[in-house]
Amino acid sequence: MIGLTTVNYNQYQMTREFLESLAKVKNASKLVVYIADVSTKKEDFDLRVKYPFEVIMQSLPNLGYAYGINQGVKTLMREGVDKYCAINNDIFFDRNFAIEAKKGFEKADFFGGKIYYAPGYEYHKNYKRSEIGKVFWYAGGIDDWRNVYTYHRGVDTVDRGQFNRFEETDFVTGCMLFFARSVVERIGLWDEKYFLYYEDADYCERAKGAGFKLYYNPKVVIYHKNAQSTGGAGSGLHRKYQRKNRVIFGLKYAPLRTKIHLVKNYLLGRG
Repeated sequence: MIGLTTVNYNQYQMTREFLESLAKVKNASKLVVYIADVSTKKEDFDLRVKYPFEVIMQSLPNLGYAYGINQGVKTLMREGVDKYCAINNDIFFDRNFAIEAKKGFEKADFFGGKIYYAPGYEYHKNYKRSEIGKVFWYAGGIDDWRNVYTYHRGVDTVDRGQFNRFEETDFVTGCMLFFARSVVERIGLWDEKYFLYYEDADYCERAKGAGFKLYYNPKVVIYHKNAQSTGGAGSGLHRKYQRKNRVIFGLKYAPLRTKIHLVKNYLLGRG
C-alpha cells in the first residue's frame, strides 16, 4: 500500500479533480489518500463519494505545506502504511501511476518521477499542437550551490526520449516525492519552519546526508497545473516564500562564501 498525502488550501474543486483523476488509475485500490485541509474558508467536502481507494481528510490550521505533509505521514503510519508520496493537488495522473510507483519502491527508498505541464498550463505558449502534454516541468533536479537554486532538468523542453533513464538525481520536487518509512525513521519528518517552498529541497539534503540516494524514475508520470495551488507562478505568495526560504535553505547548506552573498543580497532587496 502506498499513501499519498496532499494539502488542500481553498482549492476544493481542484482536490475533487485530483481524486477523480486518481480513480481512473490502474490498481488505484492499492493506494490510500490523506488530504490535509488547511483552507481558511472551509467548505463541505463529500467523502461519501465512492472511490476505489480510501480517502482520509482532516481539517487543520494553516501552518504550512510541510505541516500538512507531516500530518499525513503520521496518520498513514498509524494506519500501517510504510510507503509515502507527498504530492500536489494541482495535478492529474498517468493511468499507470500506481503500478509504476510500486515498482519504483522496489528500486529505491527516495525518488521522484517525470512531470509534464498539464496541457494549457505551459509557461511558454509557442509549442506545436503535437507537443502539448509532452512539455517537461521536471525530469530530475539539479542543485546550484553557487546561486542557491534548485533547477528542474528539462523544464520547458519537449520530451523526445532524452530523459528516459532511471538515474540518481540531486533534488526531487515536492510536487511528487516518494519516500519510504526507513527515511522517516532515520531523518524524521519535513521541516515545518519553511511553511511553503524549499521544504522539499531541505528534505532531500537531509536524506542525502543520512546516506540515502535520490532517484529520478521516468516511468512514474503526472501532469502539473503549474503553481495553481499558490495563485500561479509569479504571484505575490509565490515570490514571498521563494525569497525568504531560499535564504533559510542557503544558510543551512550552502558554502560560506555563498551564504555571505545570500544575506547581503537579501538585505539589499536583491535576493
